[in-house]
Amino acid sequence: MVTVRHRRPDGRGLRLHIPVLPVLLLLSPLLLLAALAGLVACLYFRVNPVGAVRGAAQLLSAMRGTRVEIEQGRVAVLVSVN
Repeated sequence: MVTVRHRRPDGRGLRLHIPVLPVLLLLSPLLLLAALAGLVACLYFRVNPVGAVRGAAQLLSAMRGTRVEIEQGRVAVLVSVN
């Protein structure tokens, strides 16, 4: 679950809870193309594809609890990964 909080210029806030699994299922055709492109890139640059997938999985698992806040002027966006 990813929570996005957006503070509007007038000071009101908007909170969105985005479930990750349904979004991944919806975007799965694009993810398949990205995986194929990643495999071609691994073969081209002579990188072990299994090691690349293992590194990506470690990166994604390390994101749990991450908070990113972007503020510009009177508008702020906070993204937290749960």
